[in-house]
Amino acid sequence: MEQDYLNMKGRIFDIQRYSIHDGPGIRTIIFLKGCVLRCKWCCNPESQRYEIETMERAGELVTYGRDVTVEEMLDEVEKDRMYYRKSGGGVTLSGGESLCQPDFGAALLRGLHAHGIHTAMESMACAEFSTIERFLENLDLYLMDIKHMEPEKHKAFTGRSNELMLENAKKIASSGYSTKLIIRVPVIPTFNATPLEIRAIAQYAASLPGVEELHLLPYHQFGRDKYTGLGRPYPMGDIETPSPQLMQELLEEVRRAGLKGQIGG
Repeated sequence: MEQDYLNMKGRIFDIQRYSIHDGPGIRTIIFLKGCVLRCKWCCNPESQRYEIETMERAGELVTYGRDVTVEEMLDEVEKDRMYYRKSGGGVTLSGGESLCQPDFGAALLRGLHAHGIHTAMESMACAEFSTIERFLENLDLYLMDIKHMEPEKHKAFTGRSNELMLENAKKIASSGYSTKLIIRVPVIPTFNATPLEIRAIAQYAASLPGVEELHLLPYHQFGRDKYTGLGRPYPMGDIETPSPQLMQELLEEVRRAGLKGQIGG
């Protein structure tokens, strides 16, 4: 029975190797299918739906979504172990939203820890805290999005209000687990790319026990062609990437709140 978790199945849509983002060192990022939000700027629209999908890329149809077991994923990441060892890296769960597959996600983290591999997760914390706790047991680093402090504006741009996420941020920070919590903010023009809005997020993050870092992630249009390939309109239109000058100004707001800040994750 103890080994049954290795047979737990989940649905992923990509594995990215040799990443130097989304956690320390060189990392393998496993992208899980499914998300409860519909952020207008999402650069992975193929992650939103749990169903297996096809997307047109460069004139060809590409399938996104395949079912795997925890054991299969452990075999995959073992191929990169020497990079983790030399760089202090590990594996990051991304998506989508990993919390949408709680049985698989929690089992995969358990297997990674059993193999002595550093674990991280990108997540909006949009789930009941009892679900999140299942991940915290074997999670070294939680990279949590806080996108906005105003519930109505958050809902207008993501499809859901933010009260649950903000409450979960408090619970994660005070949970007593050894998980390190870093707050990340996607900086989106027309949504939150002003000093006032970033200041509010930074002050909230600074109030969370043990939180010392906040990363600003500037908006980009890298996922725009994916919407075309999926036959969907691109919600952000012609919105441009924030200027370096604006990003630096927003970074100063983070530092004024007493946090270590950086641009990019």
